Order: sequence, then structure tokens, then C-alpha cells
Amino acid sequence: MHIHHLTPERLRGAPTFDSTVPHLERMLAGRTLVAHNATFDHGFLVEEARRLGTTLPITHRLCTVTLARRLQLDVPNVKLGTPARYWGIPQAAAHDARDDARTLMEVFRRSVDLAGALGLGLPVVACSATSRAYPGPVTRVPCPWRNPGRYDASVGLVQGTKIAITGPTVLARADLARRLTDAGLDVMNSVSGKTGLLVANPGAASSRKLEYAKDTGIPVVDEGTVLRLAARVIAGVVKSAPESIEVVTVIEPEPAQQSPQGTPKPSTPSRPAGPWAGRRVLVLGGSHVEATVMRSRITQLGASPAINLTAGVTDVLVLDGGVGDPRMPKIRSRGLTVLGMHHVDAALGTPGDLDPADVDSASADVAATRPEWTPIMMTPGAVIDLPAELTQFTINVAWSAAPAQVGDVDVLAFELGEDERVLSDDEFVFFNQPVSPDGAVTLSIDGDREQGIAVDLRAVPAEVARIMVGAAVEGQTFGDIGALSVGVDTTETTIATAVCDAATTERSMIIAEIYRRNRRWRLRIVGQGYDDDLAGFAVRHGVEIDD
Repeated sequence: MHIHHLTPERLRGAPTFDSTVPHLERMLAGRTLVAHNATFDHGFLVEEARRLGTTLPITHRLCTVTLARRLQLDVPNVKLGTPARYWGIPQAAAHDARDDARTLMEVFRRSVDLAGALGLGLPVVACSATSRAYPGPVTRVPCPWRNPGRYDASVGLVQGTKIAITGPTVLARADLARRLTDAGLDVMNSVSGKTGLLVANPGAASSRKLEYAKDTGIPVVDEGTVLRLAARVIAGVVKSAPESIEVVTVIEPEPAQQSPQGTPKPSTPSRPAGPWAGRRVLVLGGSHVEATVMRSRITQLGASPAINLTAGVTDVLVLDGGVGDPRMPKIRSRGLTVLGMHHVDAALGTPGDLDPADVDSASADVAATRPEWTPIMMTPGAVIDLPAELTQFTINVAWSAAPAQVGDVDVLAFELGEDERVLSDDEFVFFNQPVSPDGAVTLSIDGDREQGIAVDLRAVPAEVARIMVGAAVEGQTFGDIGALSVGVDTTETTIATAVCDAATTERSMIIAEIYRRNRRWRLRIVGQGYDDDLAGFAVRHGVEIDD
């Protein structure tokens, strides 16, 4: 009520959802649903319709959060009010449904115009392949007990046993899962070789879980039986208990790295500095290797490489063949600075900036006017310590928004233990399993050329030592896809950016890692590619994949 002002008095007499369905169907049929954070809003519409036993004719959606990111507007964040202020659109009543819809309409109208001027496609996605209703799968509660293995009827059900449920249940599945969790059992959303027991009532239709259990010998019991077993569950062994011997590890502080002058070297990269600080440079033309090298040199100059022509691009570096790029007319019409390789060579060799008379068109002194929230630029291998107060952020990954066809790119994540393997198959977050069991890692599928992994460090269990964010491509290689742009974003600002562009023939890639070090969380940009496909990449990190 405090945020949305939806008091009981205001809602009294309002139409219920079922009465609005015919109107919604007429509005939505044959159209694209547009919303700010469209995955979230669409999910609730899907779930509300499901409760009525119907479906809404929503086949495509467009997220204006994603559109704002794609445009790279000069704003610190993409909350609805921020791009509204950028466009000079007044907000009469933030969080009011009618005023938010009006504001969004105006933001969308201007964003579409700018996307057209830049030659950027709109991030429309098909709902059928990526949608999920709310609530999602059973939320897994971290289990404090060690996994005792398969259920043995002669012993009984032991705390820590990994249990999965398939088919219809008498109790609501969430209630059944809660009762089993309260008994100390580890309730999963999938089955694997680590699963100790599968719950399926008589007459349950054949499912992947049932077939896997039959093939691998996982015991199967019905709902009534598992509840009786849970009522007299056998005490398990806590994960913190010692094994055969007790090992005490003393964590020594890391020695400070010394620079040649003898002063301590910070582990966190400084914010952009250099003759091109504050600039965003798009590279056109050249071979894959040449473009990769030039993006690295641009970073050395303090500029941020761009992979698309966006509102944030200030300069364009043209290599061999780049003059014929179809974006050149739009670049010239926007008055962007057009550079050649000799400009980069000169800037690296002298402390001064470019001579405006030596380029095709002059740009403003971006470095002098760049906002205070300019993010840290990271190169592959760079590490930053995350501030203790930073507990929620998203690693957003984007690739070329050019009209050319690209293969399906899947951004994914693994929650890994100390052995750098998943604790169970449920700790593999991807399009078919978009939330980790603990709720700490969530896949956000916003657009056709960008996806994100949202992380909540407060929910990460103690046994998770590392969260690995990666990507895999189907039908092509990352050399075909081109550079990946990485942004570490909070709701308020962008913390860091990076470009991963060293891959050529690889089909999977580790993009970033969030890991614990001396009781602190760190972020490393990796950019390491592999020839594995999605399945092989998952197996590499301990996930069991059916043949």
C-alpha cells in the first residue's frame, strides 16, 4: 500500500481478473506485449490465466529495460523514472499503474525512434520458448545434512537424503516439499545419480524422472509412504562435522603485491584513466584477431570498447573493410569521431589526446564531462573485490544486435563446491532451470541478443565456493558470434564492464566467476573458451546429462 497506494477502499468494487480476460485477449491478440521488466510482468499474467484454466494470446514480448541497455543511454540505471528523466518525460505518480503505463509509452516511443536512427533491432523475444509462470519450481532450502546416498528400506529414511517429486500429489507440491524439508530431507527439482529417493503416486504418467529412476535403480515410493518415513526420519550427519580426522586451516592474509617503486598494488583495478578515458569506441572491419587486438589497445587508453552502434558510442575505429560497413552513414550523420589505427598508435605513444583536425569529425571532451558513476573497465583475468555492502547484482551479457542471423546463445551459471563441480544437478542454472535451488542465482532472459545472471550473495549457501557464469552457442562458434559485452549492474548503477572477444572456434565459454577469498567475495572476468557444446560444458562442471 505504501508503494502502490492500493488500499482496500480503492480496490473495493474493482473488476476481478476473470472479468478482464475477454478484453485482454482482444488487446493482446497478434501484438507484442511491452513492459518494463517484461519477464516478471508476463510471468504473473501467465500464472493468473493458468489459475482460471485459460491462456492469454501473448506470443512475443519486449522488455524496455533491455531496450534501454541496448541503446546505452547516458544514465546510471534503467529504472523507469531514470530514462523518463533522460527523455524529459514527467512522472505524475511513480508506481501508479496508469501513470507508469503512460510514462512507459512515452519512453518506448522515443526509444524506438532512437533505435531506428542507430540501426539497432528491437529486443523482441518469443514467449513460448522462454516464459515461465510464477510461482516457479519448488524453492530448495539448503540442507545442513550430508547426503547419505540411496534410500535403504532396511535402514530407513536418513536426513540429508536427496528427494525428487514427480506427477500429481494430494498435498500441493510446495506443501509436500516443505514438510519433507522440515524433516531434514533435501528436496530437489530434478533427478540425478545423487538422488536417493523419488516420490511418485500410483498411476503417475511416465516422466523423465520416472524413467531415469527405473534405469538407474533409484527407489520410488508414494506420497503417503514418504510422509510416514519422514515422520520417523533417522538423524543424519551435519555437513560441518569432521570426517575421519579434524583438519584446521588457518587463513593467512595475502601479501600485498609490490609495484616496482615498492608501494602496495591494489587488487581492484582503478576506474578508467588515460588519454581516451570516458570514451566508448566501436571497432568496424578488420579480421577477428585485428579487432580483438585493437579493442585491447583501446582499453589500455582508458576507453571502453563497444560491440554495437549505440547512443553511448563516442568514437568509431575503422579497420580494413570497415568503410563499407552499412552503419557508416548513421555514424557520419551523428557526427561521431572516426579514427584509424594510426590514431591509436599515436595516443599510445604520447600522453596527449587526439588532434581534432586530424579526424573526420570532432567530438566533445567526453572525459571532462563523464559522470561520476563511470564503471570499472576489466579485461580477461582482472579481479576486483566486491564491496561488503554489494549483495545483489546482475551479470548482463550482450552480443551483436546486427540484423545478421546468429545461433542460439545460452547464458548459464553453475554453483560450484571447492572441487569446482556442482553440488547437484540442480545447481546448473540455464534456460530449462532458470533458478538455483537456494534462489541465489537466477537467469534473466530479456532480449534476443542479451541475457543476464542475477546473483544474491545473501542466499548463497556456505558449501558453494564459486558461482561460474558462462555461455554456450548452438550451430555456430563464438568466433561467428563476435565479441561479448559484459556488464556488472545493480539497480542503481553499473559497477564494472568488460569485453570477451578472444574466442574463435569455441562453442562454450567461462565469462566470469564470483568466488570467496578470505571471507570476501571477488569477481574475476575470465573469457576462457572451450570446444564443448552446452551438454559437454555442463558435464565438465559435474552435471549428469542423459545420453
